[in-house]
Amino acid sequence: MFDLRQLRYFVAVADTLSFTRAAQALHMSQPPLSQQIQALETGLDVRLFDRTRRRVVLTEPGRLFLIEAKKLLAQAETARRVVTDAAAGFSGQLRLAYAVSVSFHPALPEALLRFRQEIPRVRLALREMYTTEQYDALANGDIDVGFLRGAPRTALQAKAFRLDVVDQERLVVALPAAHPLAGKASLRMRQLADETFLAQPRELAVTLYDRLMHLCTKAGFQPEVRQISQQVSSLLSLVAAGLGLALVPASLCAVRLSGVSFVPVDDADAWLLLAVASRADDPSPALEAFLRTVATSKQSLGLP
Repeated sequence: MFDLRQLRYFVAVADTLSFTRAAQALHMSQPPLSQQIQALETGLDVRLFDRTRRRVVLTEPGRLFLIEAKKLLAQAETARRVVTDAAAGFSGQLRLAYAVSVSFHPALPEALLRFRQEIPRVRLALREMYTTEQYDALANGDIDVGFLRGAPRTALQAKAFRLDVVDQERLVVALPAAHPLAGKASLRMRQLADETFLAQPRELAVTLYDRLMHLCTKAGFQPEVRQISQQVSSLLSLVAAGLGLALVPASLCAVRLSGVSFVPVDDADAWLLLAVASRADDPSPALEAFLRTVATSKQSLGLP
């Protein structure tokens, strides 16, 4: 029959109508090229070219075969690209979850934008999901990667998952704008001992809730906590209504809500983890490509 090499040789001759120029373009000598064209014609049992000393022209069967040969070569190139792209992580789907508070941190949109620009053939399927749910979804194979707020809770999870730290984001206190402490450059937690705190339920936001408890205990008091909002961003509306204070990641300062002021917490432990988690045994090239993109995004943002 014929092979792809013979098709490429045939197309080169057909496009130039010259064995000499085709051989030059193919970086080979003319005799082997002529032999391959003859072998192709023998295999097809048809004459593809009329040759004279002065010119080479396509026969009618040759003209029709040229159309099909180019289609076959294009299909072969598409097949090659699909396979190599998949192996390199440049196609397919990546299922990504993120905690709501992460959507305010520049690392998430930066990584998503960069990934879509550099690897557009990988489709991103995005879901909002609490951190504890993300670890369960990773273990069950429901998602491939997660932007989350906490480290694995057990040694078994620590072995099962890969955790790439993106940031140790500073925590701030959100206060009503009219609060006497709202204009401070920073606050120590003991200054808030008599305040009422607003928080998400611990079962939904265990990392942030436990960080609040840790900072207050370290400052010598147990806080009065009203677990009112399921979403960290919704806490700001309740703060604006004067219902209490809230400890939130500094990236929420980007939420310009009238009646809310943000003051940094002066404590070395006042930070919240931002990390990317994935299964340690996941060999997906698309996942590896995404993790590289996250690392590049982290550098471009100047994160430690």
